[in-house]
Amino acid sequence: MWSGPRNVSTAFMRSWENRPDTIVVDEPFYAHYLAVTGLDHPGRDEILAHHESDWRRVVQSLLAPLPPGIGILYQKQMSHHLLPDMGREWLGAMTHAFLIRDPAPMLASLEDRLGRFDLDATGLPQQVEIFDFVVQTTGHVPPVLDSADLLAAPEPMLRTLCGALGVPFTPRMLSWAAGRRPTDGIWAKHWYGRVERSTGFEPVEGGEPPRLTGRLAKLEQHCRPLYEKLRAHRLRA
Repeated sequence: MWSGPRNVSTAFMRSWENRPDTIVVDEPFYAHYLAVTGLDHPGRDEILAHHESDWRRVVQSLLAPLPPGIGILYQKQMSHHLLPDMGREWLGAMTHAFLIRDPAPMLASLEDRLGRFDLDATGLPQQVEIFDFVVQTTGHVPPVLDSADLLAAPEPMLRTLCGALGVPFTPRMLSWAAGRRPTDGIWAKHWYGRVERSTGFEPVEGGEPPRLTGRLAKLEQHCRPLYEKLRAHRLRA
């Protein structure tokens, strides 16, 4: 599941982890991303100490046989973690889907966490690159799920996504126990406070989308066409 930051991606990972036939992996390339870019994200040193930073070894783990009784490995992937130096050949062994969010609230939320950041940190350019790669190599358009649609109608959208992926829907995807998970990345303490309090998908709060100004408004101008390209293919219940 290729996403970007602040896209409801961790709640969505909770949803899939609650399936009895699924195991999950949380942003498996994050340590490699930090090691190569040198970015000073919250908890950087701890992330590098606790998680594999060699992308080739990460890929090997993603391609390993699944445990008995498990049919799905759900990968919560941040699109911008797939750096240019990383091979793409392993992508052919995966089934791909995309989780997107309107840039305005995404950018406002990301600024609260990171302060200053650039277009690449949104994951949108990389999402489009990966989307195009999947279309070109498979000849098929992969499922695209808009987080606003998911939050507005969780069950219909989950049923639609599961149908598109060829897996059965289960109502267990609609709710989960609150708290942290052993499968959460070591960075959970910095990013997952809200989702740790959640027990299901929370409706979108009312009101107009945030009105961005200055630097964020300029970033939105670059993000909007990328988002709209993906949104044109979004699933409908």
